Amino acid sequence: MSTPPARRTRKRLATRTSISDVATRLFFERGFDRVTVDEIAEAADVSRMTVFNHFPRKEDMFFDLDAEGREELIQALHTRDSKLSPIDALRAFAHHAVAKRRPYVEFCDQSQLFIETIEASETLKARARTIRDELVREVSVAMAESVGRAPGDADAHLVAGIQVATWTVAMLEAHKTYQKTRKNAAAHKVLLAIVDKGAIGLATMMAGTPYASD
Repeated sequence: MSTPPARRTRKRLATRTSISDVATRLFFERGFDRVTVDEIAEAADVSRMTVFNHFPRKEDMFFDLDAEGREELIQALHTRDSKLSPIDALRAFAHHAVAKRRPYVEFCDQSQLFIETIEASETLKARARTIRDELVREVSVAMAESVGRAPGDADAHLVAGIQVATWTVAMLEAHKTYQKTRKNAAAHKVLLAIVDKGAIGLATMMAGTPYASD
């Protein structure tokens, strides 16, 4: 049986979640650029310093699920079944995330507000691009490590770049589908169809490398 988190850790996580929830509500109501850190701190009943202790950037309060998703994705590569190629492992990860209803692949009215808030803010759009670039680098390194190649392997960087681009398109199209249908299941179907199509194409392109199945 695992040991429960220490009380201090639980309190820290609760504070972080509270700040993020308050910030997100304010961002949705008024727009990201119209909300200040001081207003977030006051609404969350914490100090400005406490906010920055948990979130180095104001944008991090909005993209608070990013770290969780990244960690689980990279873990999927590091712990993949030896029978699965890295490309197949990431495809399986997407299906697993949907099946387990992970929060970063759930589509609802709030997720629509999330997209609309990004589209209304140049700051958030810039941060989203940076997150994608960071993710490409992290996936590239994990890809290379998973097959025993150096972190700077060009094939790994190519696979990571195309993979992240595929997921970006899949997420955006899934959001559009939810907007039209208001059905989470319909959005998931579109998401996975694009992920599968991308994985098949990528595996064909990378045939003969350790990143694709033989």
